[in-house]
Amino acid sequence: MAQALVEFVIAEDPPKRLDKALSRDVPVEASLSRTRLSKLIGEGAVTVNGVVVADPKHKVVGGETIAITVPLAEESHIGPEDIPLEVIWEDADLIVINKPAGMVVHPAPGTPNGTLVNALLHHCGDTLSGVGGMKRPGIVHRIDKETSGLLVVAKTDAAHQGLAAQFEAHTVERYYRAVCYGVPDANDPRLRGVRGVNFETGNIMKVTTHLARHKTDRQRQAVLFEGGRHAVTRVRIVQPFGAPSVACLVECWLETGRTHQIRVHMAHAGHGLVGDPVYGGRRKLAEKAIGVKGAAAAKGFARQALHAAVLGFEHPVTGEHLRFEAPLPQDMAQLIEDLGGA
Repeated sequence: MAQALVEFVIAEDPPKRLDKALSRDVPVEASLSRTRLSKLIGEGAVTVNGVVVADPKHKVVGGETIAITVPLAEESHIGPEDIPLEVIWEDADLIVINKPAGMVVHPAPGTPNGTLVNALLHHCGDTLSGVGGMKRPGIVHRIDKETSGLLVVAKTDAAHQGLAAQFEAHTVERYYRAVCYGVPDANDPRLRGVRGVNFETGNIMKVTTHLARHKTDRQRQAVLFEGGRHAVTRVRIVQPFGAPSVACLVECWLETGRTHQIRVHMAHAGHGLVGDPVYGGRRKLAEKAIGVKGAAAAKGFARQALHAAVLGFEHPVTGEHLRFEAPLPQDMAQLIEDLGGA
């Protein structure tokens, strides 16, 4: 197996543990995450002053000479597929894609191929330097199969680490456009009684709950207030539809990013997304309020009306601030038009 050798000296006042010291001092160009370093230590690929050390807790004091034997990235077991992609941005470190509705991000038992990862393996080819020791794109966030919109994917270990840290710190800017039933307005007295829902200045609905897998349906997420993972979504009215208003185009942005978060939170607030077969409830819109065309469009919409419209972050290598916007796909634009929107 082809290998590379990374050599350096532990600087003064290091963390006491070997894995933490390596993470601090390993050359940036080596693109080795702490997880990868811990794995290499366990595999006996690290020497300290010429002696193999396989214990990540090995004590260091500073001044030790480190040598790490790093196997070159292996080919992924996932096969590349020539699937068209809408590339918004690409450089040596990352790629931003406008994903169409209907495409799964990563292969799984039910969808072994035809995914975004298969497409990226073909598109990126030899420009993938390796993530976690494997020539594969680094997926740092996902959007549901039937949600369209923007995704950033790492092409290198360094980019993967930097992007993952931003997502973990909740500093990534993510705005979604959605069409929901009803209008999430602060003047609606019903919403004052929904636990976890309150309003901020500017008629911004804030939903704060915990989320976890549903106890009986493992494909769903459930709202909790104890246990699970903390989740916060904010929602702004963009355009109500109907007279009286029975549906609404909204803008949602995430403070956290949990599975199905927007879909679950909107349903919890009583404003499930049009077309959502899991959480939306498939409510009917009154023809008297929205018109025959609008009611039929909502009833026949084939997916959750949700689009990842804006994505902003710091480039994990250059530090440049990047911000991308993707217009609504044709199906959502048509839905809005049929509902009476501009």
